[in-house]
Amino acid sequence: MKAEQQLAGVGIALMGVLVLSPDALLIRLIDTDRATLLFWRSLLQGLTLWAFLGLYYRSALPRVVRAMGWIGIPAAFVFGLTAILFVLSITLTNAANTLFMMATSPLWAALISWLFLGERVALRTWLAIFSALIGIVIIFSGGIGDGTLIGDLIGLAAALSLASQLTIVRHARATTLVPALAGGVLLASILVGITFASPTAVRGDDILWLAILGVFVVPVAFGLLTLAPRYIPSPEVSLIMQLEAILGPIWVWLGVGEVPPVATFVGGAIVLVTLTVHSILGMRAYHRRSRPGPVGAAATHESVRD
Repeated sequence: MKAEQQLAGVGIALMGVLVLSPDALLIRLIDTDRATLLFWRSLLQGLTLWAFLGLYYRSALPRVVRAMGWIGIPAAFVFGLTAILFVLSITLTNAANTLFMMATSPLWAALISWLFLGERVALRTWLAIFSALIGIVIIFSGGIGDGTLIGDLIGLAAALSLASQLTIVRHARATTLVPALAGGVLLASILVGITFASPTAVRGDDILWLAILGVFVVPVAFGLLTLAPRYIPSPEVSLIMQLEAILGPIWVWLGVGEVPPVATFVGGAIVLVTLTVHSILGMRAYHRRSRPGPVGAAATHESVRD
């Protein structure tokens, strides 16, 4: 891997995480009901993505949409479901709890790939899943005491939904699924809008926060994080993305003074350490397999035993 390519990939991933990190704070700052918040967040994100797709592909956009085939349907569904569950969790529990849950999604993606795609799961991943579960149980224990357990459970469901999303993207790696993402979040906004939301109830500064969130933060961040794996291995992107679970709660603390309970700090630390170690081991295994010649062949044989 060329140094320039490595530097570009790391820079893109870091920029994506930095752009995404105020997401939870902006959700906290918007003073409206969660259904209306979800409606506008998803609608603006979807419209922005479709505008980008239209400018990028122009007349070829219909062909790109058709090229997704049947996989675009479940992809759109899980994209929309993830958006709904994430906002629900953020509004029902501490932001840190939700972000720690979401950070575990690569581990669940490996498990889902094993169950449905028959992909092998390395021993380090099984150990990481067990360790992350310990951290999650500790976080849940804090929710029982302060009434945020429902939000924590929805956060775990959001992580599983995101893991399904990652699995679908991996399975269809030769096809761009950005139209499915754009369609999924638009579908989520429509379903919420016609059932629970009050779109005209947004007032004052909330309009500005929603615009920043839906037009800039979410679309730009996910665009950058989707682009980063083209330059650096996925384990490196996953490692960099753990920064969101650190930066996000800091922004919420600075912005609205939200301090998570002790159980969140303890469980979250276990989750972050687990994910960091897992990502580092994943990067080492990737680089061993990438070495040319006999060393690379031996490394590939060795990675089978990981």
